Amino acid sequence: MFKKIIAVLLIGLAIYWSFDALLPNTISDLETAKTSFSTQRALVHLKEISKNEHYLGNQSHAEVRAYIVKELQKLGLETQIQEGYSMSQWGNLSKPKNILAKINGSDNSKALLLLTHYDSNPHSSFGASDAGSGVVTILEGIRAFLAENKTPKNDIIILISDGEELGLNGADIFVNQHPWAKEVGLVLNFEARGSGGPSYMLIETNQGNANLMKEFVKANPQFPVANSLAYSIYKMLPNDTDLTRFRADGDIDGFNFAFIDDHFDYHTALDTYNRLDRNTLEHQGSYLMPLLYHFSNANLNNIKSSEDYIYINVPFFKTIIYPFSWIIPMLLMAMAIFLALITYGFKREVFIAKDILKGAIPFLASIIISGLIGYFGWEALKYIYPQYNEMLHGFTYNGHSYISAFTCITLAICFFCYHKLPNSNGTANLLVTPLFFWIVICAIVAVELKGASFFIIPVFFGLLSLFLMIRQKTPNLVLLALLSIPVLFIMSPLVKMFPVGLGLKILFVSAILIALIFGLLITLFGFFKHKKRWSYLFLFFGIGFLVIAHFNSKFTAENPKPNSLLYVLDANEDTAVWATYDDVLDVWTEEKLTSNPDQSNILSKNTIGSKYKSSFTFTKEAALKPIAKPKIEISHDTIINGQRQIAICVTSQRNAERFEVFSDSSNVFKSFIVNGIEAHLDESTGNVFEHRLNNRLFSYYVADKEPLDMILKVPLNQKTELQIYEASYDLLKNDLLGVQERQENMIPKPFVLNDAVVIKTNVSIK
Repeated sequence: MFKKIIAVLLIGLAIYWSFDALLPNTISDLETAKTSFSTQRALVHLKEISKNEHYLGNQSHAEVRAYIVKELQKLGLETQIQEGYSMSQWGNLSKPKNILAKINGSDNSKALLLLTHYDSNPHSSFGASDAGSGVVTILEGIRAFLAENKTPKNDIIILISDGEELGLNGADIFVNQHPWAKEVGLVLNFEARGSGGPSYMLIETNQGNANLMKEFVKANPQFPVANSLAYSIYKMLPNDTDLTRFRADGDIDGFNFAFIDDHFDYHTALDTYNRLDRNTLEHQGSYLMPLLYHFSNANLNNIKSSEDYIYINVPFFKTIIYPFSWIIPMLLMAMAIFLALITYGFKREVFIAKDILKGAIPFLASIIISGLIGYFGWEALKYIYPQYNEMLHGFTYNGHSYISAFTCITLAICFFCYHKLPNSNGTANLLVTPLFFWIVICAIVAVELKGASFFIIPVFFGLLSLFLMIRQKTPNLVLLALLSIPVLFIMSPLVKMFPVGLGLKILFVSAILIALIFGLLITLFGFFKHKKRWSYLFLFFGIGFLVIAHFNSKFTAENPKPNSLLYVLDANEDTAVWATYDDVLDVWTEEKLTSNPDQSNILSKNTIGSKYKSSFTFTKEAALKPIAKPKIEISHDTIINGQRQIAICVTSQRNAERFEVFSDSSNVFKSFIVNGIEAHLDESTGNVFEHRLNNRLFSYYVADKEPLDMILKVPLNQKTELQIYEASYDLLKNDLLGVQERQENMIPKPFVLNDAVVIKTNVSIK
């Protein structure tokens, strides 16, 4: 009994340590040495930067830029502003204004670039985490570095970019237009997709990561959180950072450092100074300082590599790395050892074929049942709580309670599935099927998802446990618990990482992973006499977490509901409607849309600025208001080489902040120049805007009140139609419309055009 208690405590301690080692536990204060990073000093900057929404083009954006420039100049750095138009691959056009500075090194070598962005997401986010945290990490880190009064070997370039939220526009003009870009050997980029949790390191490279990982290990950050699986998944997702432009356009390698927890704050009005986790900011600083010192003196000419490395962080050892070339040999070795142990077990009459087959049933049942409950359980919860659908990023305020609930329910299922099987004699038979499936999974990832090949590490410890169980009828449970620690160190954080990073729809993946982990831990749990009682205990806790989630399912002032409302005026038809992206209306939206809104409208054909491809859900006829319409001028219309060239200038009469331009897919465009920037040419067809979604051509985010200038070439006899939506973010400020302020338990919905007064104008060129 004593050994069982010790074993359980070791398991609990390993799980706790696997999470505790991810983040610093103390916060550096204002008394921290001047040569060291101080989170409290960084927070002084953050409070100033995040006072207001500061998206590209508004007044607060200019004020934040001026503040950052002033702070860099206080450090004795000469600054410059780079500006110019850029159109992203997403079709977003803007005129970013990058902030640049440089610390000169002693050698004529490649430069280290520190990167983040200072624009917040339009239009309601305060940008404290994304990416004010990155700005202040660099400001404080550079201050501490300069306090050493040592000249680095490499130049250090500081780029606080602009327009990242719109389409990586600032990074685009730096990489493709600024002469310093050719000097860059490596980039350290600081980002955020939430307001807390550990910061994950992700590599951006066109080639192998071997040299990058070797140097990362040499730099020896204190709390590395990195695994090659995360980057393999990241590359599959439609997410980019400024670092993407460096890799794609400049073939420049780099490291991303981004935290992703508390994802419900991402791009919302909740991304504030108060909600940023202080430990998370400390974590960013713990990355920057050792990496800054190391890479400012490393040989950045030799960063490129043709070889890839597997990498994973574990407590005590920090970052473990090994080459991709080891994947197949390690897999073959595991297979050979497994087959040898199977032969050895039968030879010693420990294994019984019938018992191995019986042991496969609870293992497979626990995986299947847990996966199904994880998948359909979340779908059921969304049906019970339809308000969850209003959170487009897929992670609810009570999301951590759901992770805990499904973890406990999965453990209850696992214990219950195994409760009728032997408690001691024959436990070795129960481990055969889990090890077989783990090896099969490792074989699959070795071919399809090489970044996950560190899954083989727990397999070797499982094989060692199997050997002990063959050799000893009553193996030492404490020793078996110690051999279980590697799987817990490596896999436990992934259980939380998947739903936090990818949304609660991925709960079923976490459930399956827990069942797989449990299968390896059966070496220990197989000796528990009262597995059914453990099942009931975890079920009790699972239900308890569901109850906690239920009581936190309502929207409150601290956890407000995202909602949306727009006033859309059709200048050609002289009609107007109220419109929303919401599935569930509330008292604020019903004031204009009523309790009986229209469920379909021509507007739904055009998705205006929705990251998640959401279209309008409801509209309602609205009264026409005397809102100034844009001035549209066709300055020339000529025929050149058998094609029609037309120049159109659209000028806002009300300081609009955004234009969306659409055209029916039947319209062909041979070329399209917007504010001097040429649209991407599809070489296979010789046209531009060939693969447009919902008829969208591009979006233009206005800075400096500059008009929208378009020069387009179309086939000679084509009747060209453009739909231009001109938007201003002043719905609540426009006295003509009478929209009241939101209640305390509401915020503007992110990822869509929101709180906007929109004027739609058709331009027909016959």
